[in-house]
Amino acid sequence: MTIDITGLPSERIAFELSPLAELGVALHALAEPAHHPGLHGWATATSAGLKPDLADRLHEANFLWTATMSDVFLPYSGVRGGDGRPGTTLAEELDLLDRLDEERFVRAALEFTCSTSYTSGDPVRPARVLELAANRGPRQLDFTRRLLDDPSGVRAWLRRLFEDCDEAFFADTWRRIGPGLVADAREKGELLRRRGLSEALRAVSPAIALEEDGARRRIQVDKLAHGRTTAVDPEVGPGVTFVPTSFGWPHLLVLHAPGWRPVVQYPVGAPAMSGPASVELLQRRMEALAHPLRMRLCRQLARGSYTTSELADTYGITPPEVSRHLSVLKKAELVAVRRRGRYVLHQLDVAAVARIGSDFLEAVLR
Repeated sequence: MTIDITGLPSERIAFELSPLAELGVALHALAEPAHHPGLHGWATATSAGLKPDLADRLHEANFLWTATMSDVFLPYSGVRGGDGRPGTTLAEELDLLDRLDEERFVRAALEFTCSTSYTSGDPVRPARVLELAANRGPRQLDFTRRLLDDPSGVRAWLRRLFEDCDEAFFADTWRRIGPGLVADAREKGELLRRRGLSEALRAVSPAIALEEDGARRRIQVDKLAHGRTTAVDPEVGPGVTFVPTSFGWPHLLVLHAPGWRPVVQYPVGAPAMSGPASVELLQRRMEALAHPLRMRLCRQLARGSYTTSELADTYGITPPEVSRHLSVLKKAELVAVRRRGRYVLHQLDVAAVARIGSDFLEAVLR
């Protein structure tokens, strides 16, 4: 991931807290506990305490924070005419979500369809979106129809959902973790002012670095995903925001949609991983992962279940090529397969990947 910061004043690089972004990763940790081995206790206790109605509604919308992290959790970055800063409270950030124009809200809420329009900026094509949503299952298809037919109604429904999460568990959680995030943001901001951007980025994550080539300056984020954005777009205003998260590890999230200010959400702290796999199993798995495309497939499959045709569309290769790579991963017992109607879905066994080692797991989930 590349963020162009050529000519960006240092005062437009900010370390800020975002309650709504933290709620998003907390919901992800509830839905995908295998991604977050250090949060099993919190996830189990929180899930057990949810009222049935709230649990059902979270299940209804959980694709917004499982297969991908929707940009609806970072609305301040996309509000036209805004200052690009998150709100100080969840209520303020939900007000910013209400200010997103309809097209941006719909596009952000449809990221789970694996649409290539995220980076291209192409207009939403309803027929194609519905086709992709159908591959995800009836629940996602129903939501997509509601979203296309009544975006303002879905926006109000989501706001109420997030407010109920705040009342049920997040307000207490935020009071507990907020001081640590405040301290981290303050520390990184001071490091930026005293030691410069390169040192601040190194403190954020070893996967982030500053590249300078003459007058050109770029922030490089080492991820298996590819994307480019700019922090000096005159249409949205200059700036890049770094947001610490207590629940995010091992994910390192980069908002890079066209027309949005870039945001990097970085984890604070990292839990210990379990022991390694057997030598024989490790050898089989490492051989399977020696191909760079299979590593990229693992990244995609770590975020949700996908059909062969979806993966082919995402990576621009033929379905038979995808099938051959999936076959290697399945023989290494890294990918699980299940059927839903006429669709065959593949998903990464995150627990198996975790046994390879924390470095590889973090790279795949970053």
